[in-house]
Amino acid sequence: MTQQGCAFWLTGLPGSGKSTLALAVKEAFPDVLVLSMDELRKVVTPEPTYSDEERERLYMALAYTAWMLTAEGHDVVIDATANRRRWRDAARVLIPDFHEVYVKCPLDVSRGREAGRVDTHGAPSGIYEKAGAGAPVPGVNVPYEEPERPELVVDTGVLTPDEAGARLVGYVGMGRMRGK
Repeated sequence: MTQQGCAFWLTGLPGSGKSTLALAVKEAFPDVLVLSMDELRKVVTPEPTYSDEERERLYMALAYTAWMLTAEGHDVVIDATANRRRWRDAARVLIPDFHEVYVKCPLDVSRGREAGRVDTHGAPSGIYEKAGAGAPVPGVNVPYEEPERPELVVDTGVLTPDEAGARLVGYVGMGRMRGK
């Protein structure tokens, strides 16, 4: 019988550091699978509209994929804003060993990071700039619903990237040991 894997959903504003943290986990644990909304979106919706309906489908697909992988014993990091709590809650219901990680970062800091982003980790560029032209951006003109009871908060507005990465890697390592 396959042992259940665990899932760690990294949620936070665009530019908060989710992708950087996902990469830190992947470096520490090469067998962990990273599911990136930015990468999924390139395949499923190459010309995204970012409508509520499109986001609903993509986030449900991401939750389902994570569930399938964890059911097969894989540990998964989900790198996705998921601005609506219900999408993260759906994953929590599906996945027995689910951990919501809030990558907390003030909007002005997230904006600044995104504006100066060189390595986009697959994320679209100019996200906040596009919000000024009416594009739906979580935290600006589309609500971002912060987690109510995340298992872990990583405050990337205060911690350095190395400190934030070490905190998440330590948490993921403990979660993986507990689940095995």
